[in-house]
Amino acid sequence: MSTVLLTKRIEFAAAHRYFKPEWDEAKNRAVFGLCYNPPAHGHNYMVEVTVLGEVDPKTGMVVNLFDLKRILLNVLEEFDHKNLNLDMPYFKDRIPTSENLACVLWGKLDAQKDIGTLHAIRLYEDEDLYAEVTRAAGLDVASVTRRYSFMGLQESNQGREWDCFVTVHGAIDPVTGMVTDIGALDRLAQEKIVKALDRQDLRHVLGAESVTGGQLAEWVWKSLLSGISSGQLANIRLIQSRDLSFEYAG
Repeated sequence: MSTVLLTKRIEFAAAHRYFKPEWDEAKNRAVFGLCYNPPAHGHNYMVEVTVLGEVDPKTGMVVNLFDLKRILLNVLEEFDHKNLNLDMPYFKDRIPTSENLACVLWGKLDAQKDIGTLHAIRLYEDEDLYAEVTRAAGLDVASVTRRYSFMGLQESNQGREWDCFVTVHGAIDPVTGMVTDIGALDRLAQEKIVKALDRQDLRHVLGAESVTGGQLAEWVWKSLLSGISSGQLANIRLIQSRDLSFEYAG
């Protein structure tokens, strides 16, 4: 029998701060930016847990959804409304980045055999930023995705708002806990994407009579590729509307 993927979303709230106590303030600010600011900042995290398994011929389910929700709530209760730096022993010697937190949650959930085979965990800090770890890639690496938005103009100067999701994949730095420098990625994306495309005629920018979503996704990829400071550019996803999106991966 073929296997099926099932994804469950659930929320929890927690606070964290990025800093290395052995570094001075200048270095902490240079590496972690606003995430260094004391005392901490909070997030309403959204975690998507994807499990893999065969469909039970009796129940028609990969896993009992009631059991899955109960286990997720039990695991996340330990983290809910906590300061991850101060309250959680898992972050005594590592920074509670989204990448590291996703790995910690993986270890807790992978031990729960009643939920089937854990396939992936995607952890949203907010709508604009999430990290993902997968069984296939292993827990030493992760993907980080950041959203940027711009208004592109085409025929008759008619504008359309685009959401651009940039995904960077790579090893989790054991010192910083990050796949890539988010501050550097933000500066690169603002310069190469937002400033270049926002309220600009896309035909003029790309030098084409008309611009498709696929062409635009490829242009964004090529514009960012050489500027990624750490990790590797893995995917560009452009959302034209709730019903239409385009992806490019080199």
